[in-house]
Amino acid sequence: MPKLLKHLFGYMPVNLVNGLVGFGSVFIFTRLLGGEAYGHYALALSTLHLIHTLTLTWCEAAGYRFTAQAEAEGKTTDHFSLSLRLAGVSLVPSLLVLAIVWFLLRGIPDLQGAVAWLLVLLPASVICNLALESHKASQRVTRYSAVEVGRTLSGFVLGVGLALMGGFGASAPLIGMAVAFAIAAISEGLWLWSQSRGGRPTTASAKRYLAYGAPVAGALVLDLLLSASDRFLIAYFINAEAVGAYAAGYGVADKTILMLCAWAAMAGAPLVLSAFEKDGKSAAEVAAIGLARTIILVALPAAIGIMLTARPLAEVMIGEDLRTQAIDIIPWIAAAGFLNGLLIHYFSEAFQLAKKTGERALIMLIPTITNIGLNIVLLPQLGLMGAVYATVGCYALAVVLLAGFGRRHIRLPIPLVDLVKVLVACLAMAGAVSLVPDWGGFIELVLKAGVGAVVYAAVVVSLDAADARQYARDFAGKVGNRLRPQPEN
Repeated sequence: MPKLLKHLFGYMPVNLVNGLVGFGSVFIFTRLLGGEAYGHYALALSTLHLIHTLTLTWCEAAGYRFTAQAEAEGKTTDHFSLSLRLAGVSLVPSLLVLAIVWFLLRGIPDLQGAVAWLLVLLPASVICNLALESHKASQRVTRYSAVEVGRTLSGFVLGVGLALMGGFGASAPLIGMAVAFAIAAISEGLWLWSQSRGGRPTTASAKRYLAYGAPVAGALVLDLLLSASDRFLIAYFINAEAVGAYAAGYGVADKTILMLCAWAAMAGAPLVLSAFEKDGKSAAEVAAIGLARTIILVALPAAIGIMLTARPLAEVMIGEDLRTQAIDIIPWIAAAGFLNGLLIHYFSEAFQLAKKTGERALIMLIPTITNIGLNIVLLPQLGLMGAVYATVGCYALAVVLLAGFGRRHIRLPIPLVDLVKVLVACLAMAGAVSLVPDWGGFIELVLKAGVGAVVYAAVVVSLDAADARQYARDFAGKVGNRLRPQPEN
């Protein structure tokens, strides 16, 4: 537990900045870009994620998974040399797919122009991500945080500046990202090159990396299709502005929950991996308890809090063009976000640790195909809410499937006692929030969020749910150490 807490605090700046940028992107770009352009931006971003995941993520996943093993065997130079070569080879199909997509979008100039900036983002992203996955696996928390905070924050600031200038349309946020990621890729690329000098990768190692990474990428593509395919279907059945409203709701609700789950996973997943590599399956199952408790402790109340404050949250965060539709979908997307967090950052660990990523990909075919089918059926009948209902239902199906099948490999625990205590605290939070008047806008949001947070914290600590008292003591201790005057030498 102490090591997990240390990592949680170490990764806190990353998640604070990700939260700031996530909320800031919705708040600013829904206003500066307008409904249609924001929809084009969301489609371009989904295109980036799909192409990257399909062609590049496999070598990043293998880089993370085999870093600890390479360090234990004293073969880090071979590992980094192989990772760089695999990334270089993978960029060829990546850029080819991008060229095809760009050509097909020639009838939509604004979207085509935004997609063109993926030419910079794809290679910059894979170089940065290879380094970041290595930093995370080796528990180099400070360097990971510095790189991630730097590229995320600077890209956002530059994108906002370009949007304020006008004339860039949906491309403005992507140009900011491209410049910031390219700068980070230079520094991290030099670091990777220095680590790989003298390395002699083998064909056998490349096949082993591919055997592990390709199914991971396949599963993640299916995860992404589960969360992003509906945007393309919404654009087809409705219009780009509806995509903007849907993306804005996701940006407020889903990304907030995923950010918290990712924070817990940044701290906890490397500890689970380390326990598995050193002491085997039983040790990993014990280490996973801390990860599960942390996700429940921070992500579940956040999801319920977003449901309770959907209207004032949308009024504050989302531009008028997209606000009305977003209000209706935010509570549902918050629920989907929590399920997605459990899916990606917890129950998937069983398959990754056991190197059964191909099985995970096959399992994910079921909810993905179901989601696409439901969208095709429900969108024409129910409009935007049809996509929302399909998403929530299919995430629930995916969690059940991965949790059930994953237990055959590693029995990731579900801390039921802690879950019940957190739910009791959330119920108390909901009761307190319901007493706050519906004044609307910023005042209502701040009052409801503040009251809810205080009540939840008080109840969860009193019940000691998910070791909340230990978290509180450690947090108070760290704050006290920062505030306490240091003795002069």
